[in-house]
Amino acid sequence: MEFIVEEGKHLNNDCSTLVLPALSIGNVGQLAVDLLISSTRAERIGYLDDPYVLPCVGNDAYGPIPRGEVALPLEAYDSSLNKLTLVQQRSPVLKGMMVEFAKNLAYFAADSGKKHVIVLSSLDFGQWQRIDMSSGSQIYYISSANMDGADDDCEKLGWKKLHEYNPAQRRWKYLSTLAAGNAMQEDGLAFEDELEDEEDYYPSLPFAALLSCFKAKGLKVTCLLCYCSEGDNIPDAFNLADAACKLLELSPQNFHGDQGGNWAIPFSWKTVYGPPPDMSLF
Repeated sequence: MEFIVEEGKHLNNDCSTLVLPALSIGNVGQLAVDLLISSTRAERIGYLDDPYVLPCVGNDAYGPIPRGEVALPLEAYDSSLNKLTLVQQRSPVLKGMMVEFAKNLAYFAADSGKKHVIVLSSLDFGQWQRIDMSSGSQIYYISSANMDGADDDCEKLGWKKLHEYNPAQRRWKYLSTLAAGNAMQEDGLAFEDELEDEEDYYPSLPFAALLSCFKAKGLKVTCLLCYCSEGDNIPDAFNLADAACKLLELSPQNFHGDQGGNWAIPFSWKTVYGPPPDMSLF
């Protein structure tokens, strides 16, 4: 993976936290990162070129008036005010290459001095076995703070550790071995298809590869997860982005939304989805 810095830009050494999406159902992680980039007015500082990400190109997603600025598959943004770097991923990874892609991202994060990585992703509602809607849409997490994935900071925020996370389970152990470079991927344990058991679903997802590879590089990593279905996933994106802000202790007063410190809706959302939802709910 190569990092190409835009002319006159540079990575801010004070931005020690990295936020990025893991592609999954409904693209909720990507939508949440869009919200964070737009609301913090993060500055694009460059691009990441990786051989395992499918190429794509588009126009500027954040400005109300398209300025002809090319958007590419992997872009890096810095929010100096919030000491935050964000990476947006706009196209999927080649089938079978997710672990290699995750390794490359982990090298980038470590080499650029990141200390904490926050991965935002969604889970298939059809896999939700312990349904409890008493508190509305829920956030689940997995953290590298402890071997079992638990984290006191996340618990204090009222989130639940993903119950299905079991680092001793066969696929999780194998994924950790791959991330550490101590094994070659075998066809019999491909992560993207041919799942034998329900417990294989979670380690087959992109967030699992990212979690394992960031851990292998010695970085603290927190995965924030929410269950959803395909459809209008804007509320899920607000919920996930709000969770990231709580974990980062970001104040909405540092945001530059149209309603005095609220979320700034990316312009590309307005053209696709129309007016934003009632943001007072989040």
